[in-house]
Amino acid sequence: MMKSSYTAILEKEGDMYVALCPELDVASQGATVEEATANLKEAVELFLECADPAEVAERTRFEIMHG
Repeated sequence: MMKSSYTAILEKEGDMYVALCPELDVASQGATVEEATANLKEAVELFLECADPAEVAERTRFEIMHG
């Protein structure tokens, strides 16, 4: 089993918290920060189980030119 790290961005919207994983463009929500984070982890796990590996690579890798 492979271990990966992803970013979780949480924002309060009304009475709920919205959690976003920007690397994969996956989101979830919950009534608390902890619930939103747990729901996001589950959503990311389900996405990674079902997504085509090429789609995951496309969403998580990019190049940038600078200087």
